[in-house]
Amino acid sequence: MITLTCILVPLSLLTVWVHDIVLDTDRYVSTVAPLASDPDVQAAAVHRITEAADVRVDGAEVTSDLAKWLESQGLPPRVGNAVKALGPQLDSAADAAVSKVATRFVEGDRFEKIWTTANRAAHNAVGHALTGEGRGALEVQSGTVTLNIGEAVDKVKEDLVKAGISPAEKIPEVDKQMVLFQSDKLAKIRSLVHLLDVLGNWLPVLTVLLGVAGVLLARRRRRALVTAMLCAAAACLVLAIGLVIARRYYLDHLPEQVQSPSAAAAIFDTLVRFLRVSIRTAIVLGIVVALGAYLSGAGRLPRGVRGTAERAADSAAGWGADHGVHTGRVGTWVQDHRRWLTAGVLLVLALVFALWNHPTVLTVLLLVLILLAVLAVLALLAAGGRLGGGAGAPRGAPGGGTRQ
Repeated sequence: MITLTCILVPLSLLTVWVHDIVLDTDRYVSTVAPLASDPDVQAAAVHRITEAADVRVDGAEVTSDLAKWLESQGLPPRVGNAVKALGPQLDSAADAAVSKVATRFVEGDRFEKIWTTANRAAHNAVGHALTGEGRGALEVQSGTVTLNIGEAVDKVKEDLVKAGISPAEKIPEVDKQMVLFQSDKLAKIRSLVHLLDVLGNWLPVLTVLLGVAGVLLARRRRRALVTAMLCAAAACLVLAIGLVIARRYYLDHLPEQVQSPSAAAAIFDTLVRFLRVSIRTAIVLGIVVALGAYLSGAGRLPRGVRGTAERAADSAAGWGADHGVHTGRVGTWVQDHRRWLTAGVLLVLALVFALWNHPTVLTVLLLVLILLAVLAVLALLAAGGRLGGGAGAPRGAPGGGTRQ
């Protein structure tokens, strides 16, 4: 059971990530929204919009007509040849004008709004991306994921006309696609992704139940818990390494359809950002729980740590008693029920973590600090109870005649 738990932990993280990206529209939009301000994505969008607009002045035709007119006016042929040579410069100037307007548009607020709106409208298509289906602004065909930028091209067309570039009026209605990413492997993993989607939120629950059952059925439960958590953390580390390898492999095998490798990298990193956060959180959680289980054991080091903490609590309680601070019956009650109180605190914090919406490493550290603070308070109250219940006991003795 413990071995199966360790295998299922990274798979559960993948399942949760798939569900977050597929089923939560707001979370998906908030994930991809920053890409509209990413320099690499903006550069790729400018290039693609410029291509889609395709505003070209036929420089060769214009300069040829002008050369003929000049020659008809009696100018020497070399003047006409010089004018004809200006054709490429006219084409380049037109392209530069389009690129300048497209850049200003992409770097403005309007592109961010179009980007967000298009991604929100296309979320259903994104949800079916890993199953090979697609519709709307975002399409998935043969492993290629593309975003329709026709609306952006229309906006650039309006800006070009306002800027006095009359050929922009002839830009036809376009349905241009910007390739976000492409992978030949996409079709091969559709069945696996479908299985993950069907399992949904039940796989993490099954993983936790298997882990709990494995620990409870073990002869040495504390050691089993330490082993399970460390192995689960190691499995998550393997997943993290695999994600790095997959990213490198993907970027090294980009097809020709992807015109900007840096933009493809930015999109990949953005889409898997929360998966990486989940992996790091699982690793830290596994290490923290394993460390806590170890320190609660009967080894020399754990006993030494707990003994030091108890002596510090006794000293603090003694100092408080000398200054008129007594815990009274509360301290005695805490001392008598300390084990159950500690178990209750652990259970409450475990439930808080389980119900926390997308916990992070900071969440784990915060809960650990809360646990340590509560345990410190319980230790102080218990020390006060021991001090009050052991009349005549020497200072520093753990509860006089009551040995715990």
